[in-house]
Amino acid sequence: MSNTGMNMRGKITFYEEKNFQGRSYECMNDCSDMSSSLSRSQSCRVESGCFMVYDRNNYMGNQYFMRRGEYSDCMSMMGMRDCIKSCRMIPMHRGQFRMKIYEKENFGGQSHEMMEDCDNVMDRYRMNECQSCNVMDGHWLMYEQPQFRGKMMYMRPGEYRNFRDMGMSGQRFMSMRRITDSC
Repeated sequence: MSNTGMNMRGKITFYEEKNFQGRSYECMNDCSDMSSSLSRSQSCRVESGCFMVYDRNNYMGNQYFMRRGEYSDCMSMMGMRDCIKSCRMIPMHRGQFRMKIYEKENFGGQSHEMMEDCDNVMDRYRMNECQSCNVMDGHWLMYEQPQFRGKMMYMRPGEYRNFRDMGMSGQRFMSMRRITDSC
């Protein structure tokens, strides 16, 4: 049984300018388009919970994981090309984590079920890449490089037949990490 519904509320405050200057917008849930609240967002404070922020509307584009802390210059700290345009609160998950990864799109090729973090898909499973997955339990971050480096993508429970539909064309993932209570 998944306890995803038992989540702690998160709170993030976005600021138009670097160093927490300018107008601000407080957010406690998902926001697909921040332009109605702020003209841009270049810094933020995460007071509680964990969030994914995106450099395009509708949870598209480059993604960045934010945990409790202060981010005075999002563009330089995270290598963003543009300001934050949308954000998604990550519910806290209590219970087991399970994800099945596939080497090819549409659940093809080799597959392996994971319940723990994997710092290198090639070393652990002898898979060249991961191009589709099924997240059964928990919330995960997938990274384009081994050792949890490079571009990342947030995965919540569901089937992901290919990553192009999520705006990650040509992306291959080489390491995966569970998002745990230690946010």
